[in-house]
Amino acid sequence: MPKSRRLPPIAAPIALLFSAAACAFAAQAQAPASDGALRAAFEASERGQTVDMAPFARDPLLGWLEYVSLRRNIDTLPNAQAQDFLKRYQGQAVGEAFRELWLAGTARRDDWPAFLAAWKPGIKDVKLRCAELDARQATGRADAQWTKDAQALWRSSGKSLPDGCDAPFNVLAAKGGLPPALRWERIDKAAEEWQPAVMRAAARGLPAEEFALANDYAAFFEAVNDRALGWPKTARSRAMASQGLARLAKSTPVAAEAALPRFAQALGFSDAERNRVLYQIALWTVASYEPDAARRLNAVPEAAYDERLHEWRAREAMTRSDWRAALAAINKMGEKQRGDSRWSYFAARLSELAGDKAAAAPLYRAAAAKSDFHGFLAADRLGLPYALCPWDPPVNAAAKAAVARDPALVRALALNRIDRTSWALREWDDALSRFDDTQRRLAVEVAQDDGWFDRAVFGLVNVGGKNYPDESRLYRLRFPLHHGDTIRREAAKNALDPAWVAAEIRAESVFNPRARSGANAMGLMQIVPGTGAGVAKRLGIPYAGANSLYDSDTNITIGSAYLRQMLDKYGQPYFAIAAYNAGPTPVARWQSQRPGMDADFWIETVTYKETREYVARVLAFSVLYDWRMSAAGKGDGDALPLSQRLRGDTRGPRKKFVCAAPTASGG
Repeated sequence: MPKSRRLPPIAAPIALLFSAAACAFAAQAQAPASDGALRAAFEASERGQTVDMAPFARDPLLGWLEYVSLRRNIDTLPNAQAQDFLKRYQGQAVGEAFRELWLAGTARRDDWPAFLAAWKPGIKDVKLRCAELDARQATGRADAQWTKDAQALWRSSGKSLPDGCDAPFNVLAAKGGLPPALRWERIDKAAEEWQPAVMRAAARGLPAEEFALANDYAAFFEAVNDRALGWPKTARSRAMASQGLARLAKSTPVAAEAALPRFAQALGFSDAERNRVLYQIALWTVASYEPDAARRLNAVPEAAYDERLHEWRAREAMTRSDWRAALAAINKMGEKQRGDSRWSYFAARLSELAGDKAAAAPLYRAAAAKSDFHGFLAADRLGLPYALCPWDPPVNAAAKAAVARDPALVRALALNRIDRTSWALREWDDALSRFDDTQRRLAVEVAQDDGWFDRAVFGLVNVGGKNYPDESRLYRLRFPLHHGDTIRREAAKNALDPAWVAAEIRAESVFNPRARSGANAMGLMQIVPGTGAGVAKRLGIPYAGANSLYDSDTNITIGSAYLRQMLDKYGQPYFAIAAYNAGPTPVARWQSQRPGMDADFWIETVTYKETREYVARVLAFSVLYDWRMSAAGKGDGDALPLSQRLRGDTRGPRKKFVCAAPTASGG
């Protein structure tokens, strides 16, 4: 039976107030309230204050205001009120957000009839799916289909599932729905994910002898031990030992290398099982450029190489300035990987260093066709203009206006303006689910007009698991330029290239002044409060605490001065950019490991993937922003060559752009 619930004294008046507001909203055209009034109303409601809904009765965000109040009282909310909300906002993002909230609440109090009344097929949240199994079982619906659904959830992953799944799995086991074969299936998947705790949990219920073996398998993952030498010589034992040694290799490659021969011989490893361990040994050795990296890479058979290991083999040879070995490593890559501008460029560069300029030229030309970091470097090597084929399709004003009127998009923009980002993204995704590709691009235009610039990053090129390569040429959208006067002023004050400052903002926040990272970096240039306070004090500018970093002018002022500080400390822009991303300690280590190395090789051999790609991205973005700022992005601009940027030389001749081969669909 569901637990009894009573409506709190203020809930009934609130319900009537929302009902009246909803009627008014249905009867009148939308007329949004001011952003300040909406922000204050949301904050007041979250503090538990009663909000007068009358001023918002015609506002597009009325549903979200109601959601905030209902969320606050979710554990005592009457079912009728919840169902009324779900009915009124059926098909809207706020309705689905409330549905998840309501389902979780009814599950907590075992109100299974209310849960099932609100359930909607297609919900992907695993915790709610397990609760739905609980609901069906508690209401007498644990039929054959229930068993199939529970088994499908059991075998869906080798990783840990929510605690709420324990109850339906216990019922499934009691019904005989978890035979040993199904338990072993989950144990095997957990082993592939290196999850010994999941292996142990899945083993419960196995016959005693199998239970003991499964737990011994799990123990091997936790600490490699010699008991495995006596395991039954089966395919499963070999897989377990191989995966356990591979896991060990990630933390201690030398120990895994020493242990591999004994276990491989005792259990009769196949080539695939041996190669799995050798791969991890090599990967986690070369990722830190340890002394035995080359030997361990060579110990991995070519058949076991993938793109990741191919790249690391090339980088490892570069760190030793073994140009022939690095070129050989690139030549062993697959055709698609070699065709990437990065590896075309380095194949050319290495061929040139080996004295084969004839081989280098066509490789440089292939890379120079790309509008990216390595493409720009290749063009500089050949003295060619940069390849850039902007696509700026004409905008149909009527079509754009129609997209801008879409109710979900209207709500998304309004929510973003008042910093309700997660709700804004729900509404955005809802709108895009109904848009065709042209409407999606227009939605990005509308969002950018409203100051929501990162939609050009997340709403173009790679969207919903699909790739739209032509959209990479929408440079006006993908490289927004805001606060241009402040950027130019602060860049000039700090003797910096303004395109570099703009590129840092694009890489750090995509011009979102309220951006905040998990490391508490804040604002446009993602400044941590301690750095902000220190730079502000040095500059003698007003600083009213961390929230000052959300002010765009303040953030750009501090961020530009900090960039100058990094440049003065490290001497070269690419070192400064790396330090801006990774901090001083890793950069000092990389500098000491590879002193005097050319900039392109130094960047490519940075051990942190994030920093390696960040440095290249910021430098390429600098070229594109230089073009945008020199000609307002109309296609007739020029830019400082990337090779000069690497040296910090801003005085040399500038470079033009050409569109050599636009794609047919680009127009």
